[in-house]
Amino acid sequence: HTIVFLSGYGTASPILDFKPLYSRLSDKYRIAVVEKFGYGFSDEIDGDRDMDTILRQDREALVKAGIEAPYVLCPHSFSGYEATLWAQKYPDEVEAIVGLDMCTANSKSEEMIKNDTLSGFAVGEVRFELAVGIGRIADFDTSGTLSEEENNILTEIACHKLLNDTVVNENDPDNEIAVNEEINSAPLPTVPMIMYMSSDDNGDLWESGMQAMVDASSDGRLIKLDCGHYVHDFEYERISKDMKEFIEGLGK
Repeated sequence: HTIVFLSGYGTASPILDFKPLYSRLSDKYRIAVVEKFGYGFSDEIDGDRDMDTILRQDREALVKAGIEAPYVLCPHSFSGYEATLWAQKYPDEVEAIVGLDMCTANSKSEEMIKNDTLSGFAVGEVRFELAVGIGRIADFDTSGTLSEEENNILTEIACHKLLNDTVVNENDPDNEIAVNEEINSAPLPTVPMIMYMSSDDNGDLWESGMQAMVDASSDGRLIKLDCGHYVHDFEYERISKDMKEFIEGLGK
């Protein structure tokens, strides 16, 4: 089995962000962490950052790296849209989905999507703080499990890459509204799935969106966790144990 991790919006270093979880799975499964353009060690890029473009680029990257489908997709937050589209458009490539407090179609109203969009002022404020060195005293290691060297690398990446133009271009409300409409235009995926929901996201739409995914699945479950939005940084022991049991049961 191959597990593909897809990071949440604006995550500075997906490779280090997911490490607490994938390090507990790599003894049994092949692991791939996708760093989209603008994230982690990947280059920044001009052009469209709509979800169909991102999905095409991520599929191409995996193929070029010799990592063949099918995949167990493990999306966090915003990447939930991508995982859902992936399973709808290319069902033979998706063995299962493990959603880490992921976005689903209808998990946010159109008004919420527009209100969530980063303003130019907010982006400028963060960039200024990073430029003057405030980021170097911040603690980006949410899990508290990284080594000193890894933490230093994470800080360097965050200070140089956080909210660059490529990442900011993803945060277009029109793109998010469009992907919701695209997902809703087709049946939801039926692949096996686990949906982990954080106690930070207790809105009715957020939960009902996950429940709809679970209801459509051939083998789905919704698990609520008492922790923050980056569930894999808090409950990595629990999630890794669940995932091993879940993956071993696929196809049986």
